[in-house]
Amino acid sequence: MTQAPDLDQSDLYLNRELAALEFNFRVLAQARDPRMPLLERLRFLCIANTNLDEYFEVRVAVLKQHLAFGDARPGADGLPPSEVLTRIRERALELVREQYMTWSDELQPALAEEGIRFLTRDKWTAKQKRWLQGYFQNEILPVLSPLGLDPAHPFPRILNKSLNIAVVLEGRDAFGHAGHMALVRAPRSLPRLIRLPAQVSQSPYEFIFLAGLLQQFADEMFPGFRVQGSYQFRVTRNSELTIEEEEVENLANALTEELIGRGYARPVRLEIAENCPKAITELLMANFELNEADVYRCAGPVNLNRVLAIYDQVDRPDLKFAKFTPRLAPALLQTPGVFDVIGQRDVLLHHPYESFQAVMELLRQAAQDPDVLAIKQTLYRVGTDSPLVESLVEAARAGKDVTVVVELRARFDEEANIRLANRLQSAGVQVVYGVVGYKTHAKMLLIVRREGRRLRRYVHLSTGNYHQLTSRLYTDIGLMTAHAEIGEDVHKVFQQMSGLGPMIKLKRLLHSPFTLHKGLMAKIERETAHARAGRAARIIAKINALNEPGVIQALYRASGAGVEIDLIVRGGCTLRPGLPGVSERIRVRSVVGRFLEHSRVYWFANDGAPELYCASADWMERNLLRRIEVGFPILDPELAARVFEETLVNYLADNTQAWQLGSDGRYTRVAIGDTMPHSAQRTLLAKICG
Repeated sequence: MTQAPDLDQSDLYLNRELAALEFNFRVLAQARDPRMPLLERLRFLCIANTNLDEYFEVRVAVLKQHLAFGDARPGADGLPPSEVLTRIRERALELVREQYMTWSDELQPALAEEGIRFLTRDKWTAKQKRWLQGYFQNEILPVLSPLGLDPAHPFPRILNKSLNIAVVLEGRDAFGHAGHMALVRAPRSLPRLIRLPAQVSQSPYEFIFLAGLLQQFADEMFPGFRVQGSYQFRVTRNSELTIEEEEVENLANALTEELIGRGYARPVRLEIAENCPKAITELLMANFELNEADVYRCAGPVNLNRVLAIYDQVDRPDLKFAKFTPRLAPALLQTPGVFDVIGQRDVLLHHPYESFQAVMELLRQAAQDPDVLAIKQTLYRVGTDSPLVESLVEAARAGKDVTVVVELRARFDEEANIRLANRLQSAGVQVVYGVVGYKTHAKMLLIVRREGRRLRRYVHLSTGNYHQLTSRLYTDIGLMTAHAEIGEDVHKVFQQMSGLGPMIKLKRLLHSPFTLHKGLMAKIERETAHARAGRAARIIAKINALNEPGVIQALYRASGAGVEIDLIVRGGCTLRPGLPGVSERIRVRSVVGRFLEHSRVYWFANDGAPELYCASADWMERNLLRRIEVGFPILDPELAARVFEETLVNYLADNTQAWQLGSDGRYTRVAIGDTMPHSAQRTLLAKICG
């Protein structure tokens, strides 16, 4: 009898931080793909760059913090944080080199061929230089506050990710002081890219980096000195807010105070120009208390992600993805009354192919309907000027009972959510900040409506945020339903969050941190039992990330028992597929394309009676055990079949934008081979949007 493998062995798991970093290589690959429209390739380059910024601001910062405070416990992979940081640097250096190579060797030449040029100082004509000097004197110099460094002017506080120029000066100032080093901070009010006007341009679109202007005309900021050199740099700081919620009386006030200092928190990375001398580099390192392992030299502009600003300035539709119009869900076209439709049948929404307008219309009609008595909603990320917020305000002012759970701790949206909460409260909305210690990540809308002698609940549940902009950029599944048991479950979850009530028992929903993890484990184990009994067993899941050790071990056991498992994991995955005797029947793929894959769908074969759930939760420790999340079943067989085909079968067939994860933690692009090319996203655009 074969001995069961020890599933606690550290070599069965990939490191979660390194797995998350790998995603950016797949994003960068889109920037290098000649099949992509050129300006979209530029956009992917910038996304990879900003992703890396956030990676250092949060993941690297937290690792460094753990080391500093002696909380350096390894994860399931067994790697101590010090070793993880070493490996992160090795891989991040590779990523940075590839980013700048993609920019200088591939994208810049291709853009220049299309008449879109980025001019460095050595490429300026005399006419352009005169115009730029005038622009500098009239538009830039009056805004600058250059700072010479001496005992009376110590090194200033440098804002997180701000563009700065270190200038080396020679000579004496008006007070007789010898030359020194000075710093020039690029004000945030100035554009990072300046477009040359037609009268001095030699191409349809010519752009100059602000950093180039600051360096070229540095002598005008320091009259009387000779500029010996000027070097761009940028510092990245810890942006993870740490609030001891149990110890604060007012979470909103505490977060507001924390946000004030976020831009000046502890540094974690220093980006400098490739040609920056050793002495200047060491001075910057000493000031920011960083070492050589924290320094990244840039073979180009240190603020590379700023080139994205040209995307909207360049009127070249042929270099962008073709525009599309999301369709309105067919069921909602039959009648203008949303409640009439949902009252008769469930409605499925597949974003971005189907319009988010359906959700906004549901809330708009609820706000204006005299029979609607109450509205309850969770808001995690909303966006500015959202019609949803306007409808909530309108409903409250119309006398309806409106309760909104606003998650203040949505990373990098904290300030916007505080403003949102204040606005809602001023309009009479009852605002709840969720549960201490647990982020509210569930996406739920509940409407209570009087119909004759009874009250009826209408519900919208989603895998994505109530954000009209990202609904055009992210793939998500939404469900509108008047199913009585689902409505009752959603009502109980809202009651628990607002009233801080005791444990609740739900009939249809899986609810984190209580039943979602347990329910998921039970369903995996049920498939395992089917396989051991000789029945066909299969699991397919589409999620953004996978790192929860208990779930991974359950999947390993299922694979060992004979369950066929396909996982479509967009981002980091710490499960090692294809290990002999452990995960031979597990396949992991990642699809990266035009839209950010964001929908979470779990499917279990269940011996011919399949179950399909959509959810707000990934299979991550934080989602399953430390957040408020919901998983909701798609009960209508026709809609369940549609979700199965569109989000699972369709993506397993993708051979143009899919990547396969190997047991070594590296991804290889799926080859088209002899089969017909199949893109999951393009297939859905053609099928749904026409």
